[in-house]
Amino acid sequence: MDYEDFKEQFVQGVKDRLADEGMDVKISVNEVKKLNESYEALTVTPEGSKVGVNIPIEKCYEAMDDGRSFTEVMDKAVEMAVNGLDDSPQINMAELTDYSKVKEKLAMEVVSAEANSEMLETVPHRNIEDMAVVYRIMLDSFDDRTASVLITNNLMDSLGVTAEQLHADAMENAPLIRPLQIKGMSEIMAEMMGVDQAMMMGVFPVEPEEEQMYVATVPDKLHGAGVLAYQDFMEKAAERAGGDFFILPSSIHELLIVPDTGEMDLKGLESMVREINATQVLPADKLTDNVYHYDSKEKIFELGEKFVERQNQREETAEKEEKPSILDELKVKKEEASKTPRKAAEKGEKDERGI
Repeated sequence: MDYEDFKEQFVQGVKDRLADEGMDVKISVNEVKKLNESYEALTVTPEGSKVGVNIPIEKCYEAMDDGRSFTEVMDKAVEMAVNGLDDSPQINMAELTDYSKVKEKLAMEVVSAEANSEMLETVPHRNIEDMAVVYRIMLDSFDDRTASVLITNNLMDSLGVTAEQLHADAMENAPLIRPLQIKGMSEIMAEMMGVDQAMMMGVFPVEPEEEQMYVATVPDKLHGAGVLAYQDFMEKAAERAGGDFFILPSSIHELLIVPDTGEMDLKGLESMVREINATQVLPADKLTDNVYHYDSKEKIFELGEKFVERQNQREETAEKEEKPSILDELKVKKEEASKTPRKAAEKGEKDERGI
């Protein structure tokens, strides 16, 4: 069965099954465009509602390739639809048109500008190097999950707010509702393993100067890389790292902070990020393959390669400043030699020959 035949039978099958369940819903096929991903989905929406459940058709088709029967795939899709509608948050659409209430729910997310270039044309954003800051309206949490709405240009216009005001309000509000958390890797390990086990293995606690890596995110660890845009993030991260640091984009949910001890190899860090992204991070959660650096003295955040280039230029400048000093010293000696009286010099030469 090819994809198109599967899609036709799948859509009709889910529609019939939900009707048998007595559910009054609308069934449609849509292209779902999200940051970092887009896919064709079967959308199940209750009558009279604007909130539905999207079931990725291609993933259901792939399940058949993995050995599942059509009936099994159908059963799973119906289960996803029923559970998704039961668990969906109650959204007050009136609140989404009242900016005085929306701005209290504003949060920020950081995504790859390159991977989302098309989507970003329809979304208010600000660039940070090769990443982009976008804005979300955080809805009520339920069952340990958090629902949010990405602010698009159309939604921003309907709220009657400018991109500048949206950014300013998000900068003020996001750290309040989704506060920054920076924890040492030893602390993270202790939370995962249990303090007693971590202490027995010698991974916790460690002295601040011995901590090799920190994790920056938000309490629920969803879209936590957005803390990069917080006004005081760099200063707080530099305080924990003890000065300059590298940032490894673990995912859109968290950032890894590595103190710059002067011994870090940028190529090695970049290789580590690429490997983790390729083997451990879902495509929808990937941020970038690059490494970034923060200079705590000059207050500069930049791509790692720009930092290395700036370092090299600084060293070249220092070398050029040293060279003239050597030349100046030779020039002084030459001038001193030229001031020696010629006759005295000749007399000295005769005396040495004994004439």
